[in-house]
Amino acid sequence: MRMLALFCLVSLASSVSRAETVGATAPPASTITWWGHAAFIIRTSNAVIAVDPWLDNPKAPKTPWPDKLDAILITHGHNDHVGNAVALAKKTGAIVVGSYELVSALGIDPAKISPMNPGGTLTVKNTVIFMTPAVHSSSLDGKYAGAAVGYVIHTPNGTIYHAGDTDAFGDMALIAERYRPTVALLPIGGRFTMDADGATLAARLLKVPTVVPMHYGTLPMLPGTLASFRTAMASLPSVKVLDLAIGTPTKL
Repeated sequence: MRMLALFCLVSLASSVSRAETVGATAPPASTITWWGHAAFIIRTSNAVIAVDPWLDNPKAPKTPWPDKLDAILITHGHNDHVGNAVALAKKTGAIVVGSYELVSALGIDPAKISPMNPGGTLTVKNTVIFMTPAVHSSSLDGKYAGAAVGYVIHTPNGTIYHAGDTDAFGDMALIAERYRPTVALLPIGGRFTMDADGATLAARLLKVPTVVPMHYGTLPMLPGTLASFRTAMASLPSVKVLDLAIGTPTKL
């Protein structure tokens, strides 16, 4: 009798589990939109996040800026990454995230800034944001603007790593181990960041299935090309190179 009762309980639990699985619905797809250069808009099921929002760069789409933003992430203080962050923050009421020195120098209401340092974590609605190191300089109006950083953005549909301006560095392997990104946004322009070969090494260290090239073709001093990156990435045939169309939302 005890065995029969146990069997019935296990069967009931299994039936409930199957019913919950059948009745469950997947979260709405998150999307990522490239705005040219290193600027992206990421939309999850209930959060909208901008990264390095230079939204009037030479390659930017001729579409309106977002009316709604929950957070603006800035990787470092150079003008091509701070971009239109201040105007966007005033327009949307979004919090502005970056190194302490940088966000404190933007002249934004202190209640609307959220300073971080590498290793820090911030939750914005259903999205978890981690700050990571980057290998680059950072200044704002000629003054030191804290460390240059990257971000790992964990959404319900996948985990995005925005490397910021950087070269490949060994601790990208730790980023892979700790955060397990599924998509890496990697600069390929060269001169001020890693080039195609460096970005290919970064993809190998990060162990990501998908890479998105960025920070190229915007300015004359960025000689890197998509063609050169595809050639370099031929050494990693299992990794998909996703060439985002500027201004077009892409599902994760």
